Amino acid sequence: MTEQQWLYVGKIVNTQGIKGEVRVISATDFPEERYAKGSILHLREKGNDQTLTVRSYRRHKQFDCLTFEDHPSINDVENYKGMSLFVEQGQLSELEEGDFYYYEVIGSNVVTDTGAVLGTVKEILSPGANDVWVIDTGKKELLIPYIKDVVKNVDVKNKKVTVHLIPGLVDDED
Repeated sequence: MTEQQWLYVGKIVNTQGIKGEVRVISATDFPEERYAKGSILHLREKGNDQTLTVRSYRRHKQFDCLTFEDHPSINDVENYKGMSLFVEQGQLSELEEGDFYYYEVIGSNVVTDTGAVLGTVKEILSPGANDVWVIDTGKKELLIPYIKDVVKNVDVKNKKVTVHLIPGLVDDED
């Protein structure tokens, strides 16, 4: 049997109220799908591997708030604070042509449309209007907004991202 690949989707940072709801800081591409009622999440932390079924999901401020089946009270979820949530890679939906999951982009080589090598995608942040890709150049990190004027091509198969550096995006653009 092959080892299952786990994908990190978020961290439980606190409880919310007394009815078993938790606050999650998410790192998932599609929270509405990932946290839909009946979705399966895995709590994996220090030898504690537990399967949880989502009972409800809502957005509250910057958090995703979840309740789980058979966890009706704060006492049932109190020990989950600080633990990470995962899904099995096999649980992911097929995406349309040109779409991709974060994990498929992280680690990709980033080059400019003029051929200059910038580095690799270290992580993807979702602060608001658009995602921001953190590029590790080996010297410092660059923050590249995921907008059509900047990210020109994402080749998931070859782990290569082509970007156009608009003026002001990189301070030392020699």
